[in-house]
Amino acid sequence: MRTLMKTNRTQWLTLLIALPMLLLTTAATRAEGMSIADTVVKMPLAEDVSPDDAVESMLLRANVLNFKLVARLPLSKELEAMGVETKRIEIFQFCDARIAAQMIAENIDFSAYLPCRITLIEDQAGKPWLVTLDMDKVIGMSDLPPSLKELAVKVRDTMMEIMTAGATGDL
Repeated sequence: MRTLMKTNRTQWLTLLIALPMLLLTTAATRAEGMSIADTVVKMPLAEDVSPDDAVESMLLRANVLNFKLVARLPLSKELEAMGVETKRIEIFQFCDARIAAQMIAENIDFSAYLPCRITLIEDQAGKPWLVTLDMDKVIGMSDLPPSLKELAVKVRDTMMEIMTAGATGDL
C-alpha cells in the first residue's frame, strides 16, 4: 500500500511539473485559433451505462485488443482524501509497449504522449464523459514513415474502440 501511495504521489508530481508546459502549449495554440477542446475527443456515456459499467467495458475491450492497462489513477479519490469535494475523475492509461518503443525510437518527442489516456469524468451537471487526446491531430503533425504511421493509426483505432465500448457499455 505504501508503494502504491508513493507511486501515485510520483505520478501526481509529474503531472504538476508538466502542467506549466501544457498551459504554455495551450496559450500558443489558442493564439493560432485552436482551443484545448479542439485537441480532444469526448464521448458521453449512453443513458443506460453507469460509470462503473463503462470502466468494466473499457477494461474488457482493452484486454481483448491486447492493449495493456498500465495505470489507473482515481483522481477524485485522491482529491477527496485531501478534503476537496469533486465529481468522479478517473484516468486510465493503456499501452502497446512494442509500438511505443518503435515510436520513441523514431522520435523521443512521442514519449510525451505515452501511455495513451482515457479519462472518465463527470461534468458539473453529473453527466459522465470519456475524454482522450485527438490522435488524428498528432498523427497529422508527425512526419512518420509509412510503417509507423500505420501503427499510429492502429493505436488510434484501438483507443477509439476501447472508448466506444465504454461509452456504450458494450462488453
